[in-house]
Amino acid sequence: MLLNSIISPLPSSPTSNFTKASPYSVAVTAHNFIPWRRSRKGAWTPRTLIKVSSSSSSSSSENQTAVIVPSQSQDEEAAEVVRRFYAGINSRDLASVELLIAEKCVYEDLIFPRPFVGRKAILDFFKSFIDSISKDLQFVIDDISSEDSSAVGVTWHLEWKRKAFPFSKGCSFYRLEMVDDKRQIIYGRDVVEPAIKPGEAALGAIRAVTWLLQQFPQLADQL
Repeated sequence: MLLNSIISPLPSSPTSNFTKASPYSVAVTAHNFIPWRRSRKGAWTPRTLIKVSSSSSSSSSENQTAVIVPSQSQDEEAAEVVRRFYAGINSRDLASVELLIAEKCVYEDLIFPRPFVGRKAILDFFKSFIDSISKDLQFVIDDISSEDSSAVGVTWHLEWKRKAFPFSKGCSFYRLEMVDDKRQIIYGRDVVEPAIKPGEAALGAIRAVTWLLQQFPQLADQL
């Protein structure tokens, strides 16, 4: 026998008709009920059922074994796309990052006055970023949302040789869409921990600005 596998029981689901497969051929692609991994939403990840036999000429069920293998899903989880995005930055692999960014993506890093518009501008920004820092400085994801297939929130920090880097905490938001059968980032925004923390002075500044706007409403046109 070429392959042996123990198939765990299928979870409850509507009856599905399997097609008989010739040896070494794909019998069926099963969605939402073949057990392999379950998302936090409870959806079953699609897998492929393959039948193989000990010889190409034998079609007896006694010589066939069903094997479950991962199936490449076009509808890749948004959180996984974002994880690969950070992994590409950490490894300085901009070629892999390019595949995750849509052509018309808009990326906002709020320490810059204007957003980066378009894949090329974004990649140029990240090239400048990784060229200006050591390879020992790495993004570490603290938490990431995975409940939405089109929007992902991330909290992260930077580490230098596995030690927390000062003033490096941040949070990011990403929106994704299916583009040419691939889930890609179409919008991103980064908010980074400030090196100077004004504390309560910031509240005083906000009160002063809102007082001015109340006294002189025409100033709002200048915002």
